[in-house]
Amino acid sequence: MNEPWRPSWEATAVYRARVRGCLLGGAVGDALGYPVEFSALDGIRAAHGARGVTGLVPTTTGAVGLISDDTQMTLFTAEGVRQAHEQQPGKRLGVDGFRLIRWAYERWLATQDHRGPEVVEIGPANGSYTGPRGGLVDEAWLYARRAPGNACMSGLGLDFVPDPAAAFGPPGPINPDSKGCGAVMRSAPFGLTGAGCEDAFDAAARCAQMTHGHPTGYYAAGALAAIIACLLEGESVEGAVLRSLRLLARHPNHEETTAALHQALDLADQGSPSAERLQQLGAGWVAEEALAIGVYAALVEDSVERALLLSVNHSGDSDSTGSICGNILGARHGDHGLPHAWVQRVEGRTTIAAVADDLAAVCGPR
Repeated sequence: MNEPWRPSWEATAVYRARVRGCLLGGAVGDALGYPVEFSALDGIRAAHGARGVTGLVPTTTGAVGLISDDTQMTLFTAEGVRQAHEQQPGKRLGVDGFRLIRWAYERWLATQDHRGPEVVEIGPANGSYTGPRGGLVDEAWLYARRAPGNACMSGLGLDFVPDPAAAFGPPGPINPDSKGCGAVMRSAPFGLTGAGCEDAFDAAARCAQMTHGHPTGYYAAGALAAIIACLLEGESVEGAVLRSLRLLARHPNHEETTAALHQALDLADQGSPSAERLQQLGAGWVAEEALAIGVYAALVEDSVERALLLSVNHSGDSDSTGSICGNILGARHGDHGLPHAWVQRVEGRTTIAAVADDLAAVCGPR
Protein backbone atom coordinates (compact mmCIF):
# COMPACT_ATOMS: atom_id res chain seq x y z
CA MET A 1 0.00 0.00 0.00
CA ASN A 2 1.31 3.43 -0.92
CA GLU A 3 2.10 5.75 1.96
CA PRO A 4 -0.15 8.87 2.08
CA TRP A 5 1.50 12.00 0.78
CA ARG A 6 2.66 14.35 3.50
CA PRO A 7 3.80 17.89 2.83
CA SER A 8 7.36 18.76 3.73
CA TRP A 9 8.13 20.82 6.81
CA GLU A 10 9.19 23.65 4.51
CA ALA A 11 5.91 23.60 2.56
CA THR A 12 3.88 23.62 5.76
CA ALA A 13 5.91 26.50 7.20
CA VAL A 14 5.51 28.58 4.03
CA TYR A 15 1.78 27.90 3.94
CA ARG A 16 1.28 28.92 7.57
CA ALA A 17 3.38 32.06 7.10
CA ARG A 18 1.25 33.07 4.12
CA VAL A 19 -2.02 32.46 5.96
CA ARG A 20 -0.76 34.55 8.86
CA GLY A 21 0.56 37.15 6.45
CA CYS A 22 -2.77 37.42 4.67
CA LEU A 23 -4.79 38.07 7.83
CA LEU A 24 -2.19 40.24 9.54
CA GLY A 25 -1.44 42.15 6.35
CA GLY A 26 -5.11 42.88 5.88
CA ALA A 27 -5.32 44.14 9.46
CA VAL A 28 -2.30 46.40 8.96
CA GLY A 29 -3.76 47.92 5.79
CA ASP A 30 -7.09 48.34 7.56
CA ALA A 31 -5.46 50.07 10.56
CA LEU A 32 -3.51 52.39 8.28
CA GLY A 33 -6.62 53.41 6.38
CA TYR A 34 -9.28 53.48 9.08
CA PRO A 35 -8.39 56.92 10.55
CA VAL A 36 -8.63 58.55 7.09
CA GLU A 37 -11.47 56.49 5.62
CA PHE A 38 -13.79 59.43 5.04
CA SER A 39 -11.12 62.05 4.28
CA ALA A 40 -10.36 63.56 0.90
CA LEU A 41 -6.78 63.33 -0.35
CA ASP A 42 -6.25 67.06 0.17
CA GLY A 43 -7.45 66.71 3.75
CA ILE A 44 -5.15 63.75 4.38
CA ARG A 45 -2.17 65.74 3.12
CA ALA A 46 -3.16 68.81 5.11
CA ALA A 47 -3.36 66.74 8.29
CA HIS A 48 -0.35 64.48 7.78
CA GLY A 49 2.02 66.25 5.40
CA ALA A 50 2.67 66.26 1.67
CA ARG A 51 3.21 62.47 1.61
CA GLY A 52 -0.04 61.86 3.43
CA VAL A 53 -0.19 59.03 5.94
CA THR A 54 3.29 57.54 6.40
CA GLY A 55 2.47 55.14 9.22
CA LEU A 56 -0.17 54.28 11.79
CA VAL A 57 -1.93 57.46 12.92
CA PRO A 58 -4.46 58.07 15.71
CA THR A 59 -8.19 57.89 15.16
CA THR A 60 -10.43 60.67 16.42
CA THR A 61 -10.37 58.98 19.84
CA GLY A 62 -6.58 59.08 19.96
CA ALA A 63 -6.17 55.30 19.62
CA VAL A 64 -3.53 53.97 17.22
CA GLY A 65 -3.75 50.70 15.28
CA LEU A 66 -7.51 50.18 15.52
CA ILE A 67 -9.04 47.81 12.98
CA SER A 68 -12.41 48.40 11.35
CA ASP A 69 -15.36 46.23 10.34
CA ASP A 70 -13.19 44.96 7.45
CA THR A 71 -10.89 42.98 9.73
CA GLN A 72 -13.70 42.11 12.12
CA MET A 73 -15.68 40.44 9.33
CA THR A 74 -12.56 38.83 7.85
CA LEU A 75 -11.85 37.17 11.19
CA PHE A 76 -15.38 35.82 11.49
CA THR A 77 -15.13 34.63 7.88
CA ALA A 78 -11.95 32.75 8.77
CA GLU A 79 -13.62 31.21 11.82
CA GLY A 80 -16.62 30.08 9.78
CA VAL A 81 -14.46 28.73 6.95
CA ARG A 82 -12.39 26.75 9.45
CA GLN A 83 -15.50 25.25 11.01
CA ALA A 84 -16.91 24.38 7.59
CA HIS A 85 -13.71 22.58 6.58
CA GLU A 86 -13.58 20.76 9.91
CA GLN A 87 -17.00 19.39 9.13
CA GLN A 88 -16.31 18.66 5.45
CA PRO A 89 -12.54 18.07 5.16
CA GLY A 90 -11.22 18.03 1.63
CA LYS A 91 -14.63 18.68 0.08
CA ARG A 92 -16.15 21.58 -1.81
CA LEU A 93 -18.42 23.52 0.49
CA GLY A 94 -22.08 22.57 0.46
CA VAL A 95 -25.18 23.85 2.22
CA ASP A 96 -23.99 22.69 5.65
CA GLY A 97 -20.67 24.47 5.23
CA PHE A 98 -22.34 27.65 4.04
CA ARG A 99 -24.66 27.50 7.05
CA LEU A 100 -21.66 27.42 9.40
CA ILE A 101 -20.22 30.49 7.68
CA ARG A 102 -23.61 32.17 7.87
CA TRP A 103 -23.67 31.52 11.63
CA ALA A 104 -20.19 33.02 11.91
CA TYR A 105 -21.49 36.21 10.29
CA GLU A 106 -24.43 36.23 12.69
CA ARG A 107 -21.93 36.09 15.56
CA TRP A 108 -20.21 39.14 14.05
CA LEU A 109 -23.60 40.84 13.86
CA ALA A 110 -24.05 40.19 17.58
CA THR A 111 -20.83 42.12 18.27
CA GLN A 112 -22.38 45.11 16.52
CA ASP A 113 -25.59 44.97 18.55
CA HIS A 114 -24.25 44.32 22.06
CA ARG A 115 -21.67 45.96 24.32
CA GLY A 116 -19.81 42.80 25.24
CA PRO A 117 -19.81 39.02 25.25
CA GLU A 118 -22.51 38.61 27.86
CA VAL A 119 -24.86 35.65 27.44
CA VAL A 120 -27.21 36.79 24.68
CA GLU A 121 -29.12 35.14 21.89
CA ILE A 122 -26.97 35.37 18.79
CA GLY A 123 -28.64 35.73 15.46
CA PRO A 124 -31.52 37.51 13.72
CA ALA A 125 -35.03 37.71 15.10
CA ASN A 126 -35.94 34.30 13.71
CA GLY A 127 -33.41 32.74 16.08
CA SER A 128 -31.70 30.59 13.45
CA TYR A 129 -28.52 30.65 15.55
CA THR A 130 -28.37 30.60 19.34
CA GLY A 131 -25.07 28.79 19.98
CA PRO A 132 -22.64 27.28 20.59
CA ARG A 133 -20.64 30.10 22.08
CA GLY A 134 -16.88 30.29 22.18
CA GLY A 135 -14.26 31.60 19.79
CA LEU A 136 -14.37 35.16 18.50
CA VAL A 137 -17.80 35.99 19.90
CA ASP A 138 -16.27 35.83 23.38
CA GLU A 139 -13.54 38.38 22.53
CA ALA A 140 -14.56 41.62 24.24
CA TRP A 141 -12.39 43.83 22.00
CA LEU A 142 -14.43 42.84 18.94
CA TYR A 143 -17.58 44.43 20.38
CA ALA A 144 -17.07 47.74 18.62
CA ARG A 145 -18.91 49.41 15.77
CA ARG A 146 -16.41 50.63 13.20
CA ALA A 147 -18.65 51.95 10.43
CA PRO A 148 -20.14 48.62 9.27
CA GLY A 149 -21.73 48.63 5.82
CA ASN A 150 -25.48 48.94 5.47
CA ALA A 151 -25.73 45.96 3.13
CA CYS A 152 -23.85 43.75 5.59
CA MET A 153 -26.08 44.77 8.48
CA SER A 154 -29.36 44.48 6.58
CA GLY A 155 -28.41 41.33 4.69
CA LEU A 156 -27.52 39.43 7.84
CA GLY A 157 -30.89 40.33 9.29
CA LEU A 158 -32.39 37.92 6.75
CA ASP A 159 -31.83 34.18 6.88
CA PHE A 160 -30.36 33.26 3.50
CA VAL A 161 -27.96 30.39 2.79
CA PRO A 162 -26.75 30.09 -0.83
CA ASP A 163 -27.51 27.08 -2.99
CA PRO A 164 -24.19 25.51 -4.07
CA ALA A 165 -25.82 24.31 -7.30
CA ALA A 166 -27.29 27.67 -8.35
CA ALA A 167 -25.87 29.34 -11.45
CA PHE A 168 -24.07 32.65 -11.14
CA GLY A 169 -24.99 35.69 -13.17
CA PRO A 170 -28.40 37.03 -12.11
CA PRO A 171 -28.74 39.24 -9.03
CA GLY A 172 -29.01 37.41 -5.75
CA PRO A 173 -32.11 37.60 -3.56
CA ILE A 174 -30.47 39.72 -0.81
CA ASN A 175 -29.80 43.39 -1.63
CA PRO A 176 -29.86 42.66 -5.38
CA ASP A 177 -28.72 46.17 -6.30
CA SER A 178 -25.83 46.33 -3.82
CA LYS A 179 -22.27 46.07 -5.06
CA GLY A 180 -20.61 47.87 -2.15
CA CYS A 181 -17.21 46.62 -1.02
CA GLY A 182 -18.53 44.97 2.15
CA ALA A 183 -18.34 41.49 0.63
CA VAL A 184 -14.97 41.70 -1.13
CA MET A 185 -13.17 43.16 1.89
CA ARG A 186 -14.03 40.10 4.04
CA SER A 187 -13.41 37.32 1.50
CA ALA A 188 -9.67 36.63 1.59
CA PRO A 189 -10.02 33.62 3.97
CA PHE A 190 -11.82 31.62 1.27
CA GLY A 191 -8.52 31.60 -0.61
CA LEU A 192 -6.53 30.26 2.34
CA THR A 193 -7.92 26.73 2.51
CA GLY A 194 -5.67 25.12 -0.07
CA ALA A 195 -8.73 24.01 -2.04
CA GLY A 196 -7.62 25.79 -5.22
CA CYS A 197 -8.52 28.97 -7.08
CA GLU A 198 -11.79 27.75 -8.59
CA ASP A 199 -13.24 26.47 -5.31
CA ALA A 200 -12.11 29.64 -3.54
CA PHE A 201 -13.86 31.79 -6.14
CA ASP A 202 -17.05 29.74 -5.90
CA ALA A 203 -17.27 29.73 -2.10
CA ALA A 204 -16.47 33.43 -1.71
CA ALA A 205 -18.91 34.54 -4.39
CA ARG A 206 -21.72 32.44 -2.97
CA CYS A 207 -21.16 33.65 0.59
CA ALA A 208 -20.97 37.23 -0.66
CA GLN A 209 -24.57 36.79 -1.83
CA MET A 210 -25.64 36.60 1.81
CA THR A 211 -25.35 40.40 1.86
CA HIS A 212 -24.59 41.66 -1.66
CA GLY A 213 -26.79 40.49 -4.52
CA HIS A 214 -25.35 42.52 -7.40
CA PRO A 215 -23.12 40.31 -9.61
CA THR A 216 -20.24 42.77 -9.37
CA GLY A 217 -20.49 42.70 -5.59
CA TYR A 218 -20.15 38.94 -5.38
CA TYR A 219 -17.81 38.44 -8.35
CA ALA A 220 -15.28 40.86 -6.84
CA ALA A 221 -15.36 38.78 -3.65
CA GLY A 222 -14.79 35.63 -5.67
CA ALA A 223 -11.95 37.24 -7.59
CA LEU A 224 -10.10 38.30 -4.43
CA ALA A 225 -10.42 34.81 -2.95
CA ALA A 226 -9.11 33.31 -6.20
CA ILE A 227 -6.16 35.72 -6.22
CA ILE A 228 -5.28 34.72 -2.65
CA ALA A 229 -5.55 31.01 -3.50
CA CYS A 230 -3.27 31.45 -6.50
CA LEU A 231 -0.71 33.33 -4.39
CA LEU A 232 -0.64 30.44 -1.94
CA GLU A 233 0.22 28.18 -4.88
CA GLY A 234 3.27 30.35 -5.60
CA GLU A 235 1.94 32.64 -8.34
CA SER A 236 3.10 36.22 -8.69
CA VAL A 237 0.50 38.91 -8.01
CA GLU A 238 0.14 39.56 -11.73
CA GLY A 239 -0.16 35.86 -12.50
CA ALA A 240 -2.80 35.45 -9.77
CA VAL A 241 -4.84 38.33 -11.18
CA LEU A 242 -4.66 36.89 -14.69
CA ARG A 243 -5.89 33.52 -13.45
CA SER A 244 -8.77 35.16 -11.63
CA LEU A 245 -9.71 36.95 -14.85
CA ARG A 246 -9.98 33.61 -16.62
CA LEU A 247 -12.35 32.42 -13.90
CA LEU A 248 -14.45 35.55 -14.19
CA ALA A 249 -14.78 35.12 -17.96
CA ARG A 250 -16.76 31.89 -17.42
CA HIS A 251 -19.69 33.74 -15.85
CA PRO A 252 -22.30 36.15 -17.23
CA ASN A 253 -22.32 39.75 -16.02
CA HIS A 254 -18.65 39.68 -15.06
CA GLU A 255 -17.77 42.69 -17.20
CA GLU A 256 -17.54 45.39 -14.50
CA THR A 257 -15.22 43.33 -12.32
CA THR A 258 -13.12 42.24 -15.29
CA ALA A 259 -12.80 45.79 -16.63
CA ALA A 260 -11.69 47.11 -13.24
CA LEU A 261 -8.96 44.46 -12.91
CA HIS A 262 -7.73 45.11 -16.45
CA GLN A 263 -7.58 48.83 -15.67
CA ALA A 264 -5.51 48.08 -12.56
CA LEU A 265 -3.10 45.92 -14.58
CA ASP A 266 -2.75 48.54 -17.31
CA LEU A 267 -2.20 51.36 -14.83
CA ALA A 268 0.45 49.36 -12.97
CA ASP A 269 2.29 48.72 -16.23
CA GLN A 270 2.69 52.49 -16.63
CA GLY A 271 4.73 52.71 -13.42
CA SER A 272 5.22 56.03 -11.63
CA PRO A 273 2.78 55.25 -8.81
CA SER A 274 0.95 58.13 -7.18
CA ALA A 275 -2.29 58.84 -5.39
CA GLU A 276 -3.49 60.81 -8.40
CA ARG A 277 -2.96 57.79 -10.67
CA LEU A 278 -4.58 55.46 -8.17
CA GLN A 279 -7.69 57.64 -8.05
CA GLN A 280 -8.27 56.93 -11.73
CA LEU A 281 -9.55 53.57 -10.49
CA GLY A 282 -12.24 55.19 -8.34
CA ALA A 283 -12.74 55.70 -4.63
CA GLY A 284 -13.21 52.13 -3.47
CA TRP A 285 -16.71 52.41 -2.08
CA VAL A 286 -17.96 49.81 -4.55
CA ALA A 287 -16.58 46.32 -4.91
CA GLU A 288 -14.78 46.42 -8.23
CA GLU A 289 -13.07 49.73 -7.39
CA ALA A 290 -11.86 48.54 -3.98
CA LEU A 291 -10.47 45.36 -5.54
CA ALA A 292 -8.80 47.26 -8.37
CA ILE A 293 -7.15 49.76 -6.01
CA GLY A 294 -5.82 47.01 -3.75
CA VAL A 295 -4.48 45.08 -6.74
CA TYR A 296 -2.91 48.18 -8.32
CA ALA A 297 -1.06 49.17 -5.15
CA ALA A 298 0.21 45.61 -4.65
CA LEU A 299 1.42 45.45 -8.26
CA VAL A 300 2.96 48.85 -8.85
CA GLU A 301 5.18 49.14 -5.76
CA ASP A 302 8.10 46.80 -5.08
CA SER A 303 8.03 47.59 -1.35
CA VAL A 304 5.33 46.19 0.93
CA GLU A 305 5.43 49.32 3.07
CA ARG A 306 5.10 51.72 0.12
CA ALA A 307 2.32 49.62 -1.43
CA LEU A 308 0.29 49.68 1.77
CA LEU A 309 0.71 53.44 2.11
CA LEU A 310 -0.27 53.98 -1.53
CA SER A 311 -3.41 51.89 -1.02
CA VAL A 312 -4.74 54.14 1.76
CA ASN A 313 -3.66 57.64 0.66
CA HIS A 314 -6.62 58.59 -1.51
CA SER A 315 -10.09 60.07 -1.33
CA GLY A 316 -12.33 57.14 -0.54
CA ASP A 317 -12.69 53.88 1.36
CA SER A 318 -9.11 53.78 2.59
CA ASP A 319 -9.51 51.02 5.17
CA SER A 320 -11.09 48.60 2.68
CA THR A 321 -8.54 49.26 -0.06
CA GLY A 322 -5.73 49.00 2.49
CA SER A 323 -7.15 45.76 3.84
CA ILE A 324 -7.39 44.18 0.37
CA CYS A 325 -3.87 45.28 -0.54
CA GLY A 326 -2.58 43.88 2.77
CA ASN A 327 -4.36 40.57 2.22
CA ILE A 328 -2.66 40.23 -1.17
CA LEU A 329 0.81 41.25 -0.03
CA GLY A 330 0.65 39.10 3.10
CA ALA A 331 -0.39 36.05 1.10
CA ARG A 332 2.46 36.73 -1.33
CA HIS A 333 5.26 37.42 1.15
CA GLY A 334 4.13 35.81 4.41
CA ASP A 335 3.97 37.45 7.82
CA HIS A 336 7.75 37.95 7.92
CA GLY A 337 7.49 40.21 4.87
CA LEU A 338 5.20 42.69 6.63
CA PRO A 339 6.48 45.85 8.37
CA HIS A 340 7.11 44.48 11.87
CA ALA A 341 6.63 47.79 13.69
CA TRP A 342 3.15 48.17 12.21
CA VAL A 343 2.13 44.59 12.92
CA GLN A 344 3.16 45.00 16.56
CA ARG A 345 0.77 47.92 17.05
CA VAL A 346 -2.32 46.46 15.36
CA GLU A 347 -5.32 45.92 17.62
CA GLY A 348 -5.97 42.25 18.35
CA ARG A 349 -2.71 41.08 16.79
CA THR A 350 -2.41 37.94 18.89
CA THR A 351 -6.00 36.91 18.20
CA ILE A 352 -5.57 37.52 14.47
CA ALA A 353 -2.45 35.34 14.43
CA ALA A 354 -4.25 32.63 16.41
CA VAL A 355 -7.21 32.62 14.00
CA ALA A 356 -4.76 32.27 11.11
CA ASP A 357 -2.93 29.40 12.81
CA ASP A 358 -6.20 27.60 13.58
CA LEU A 359 -7.31 27.90 9.95
CA ALA A 360 -3.93 26.67 8.70
CA ALA A 361 -3.96 23.73 11.10
CA VAL A 362 -7.32 22.52 9.80
CA CYS A 363 -6.76 23.11 6.10
CA GLY A 364 -3.03 22.69 5.57
CA PRO A 365 -1.22 22.56 2.21
CA ARG A 366 -2.60 20.10 -0.33
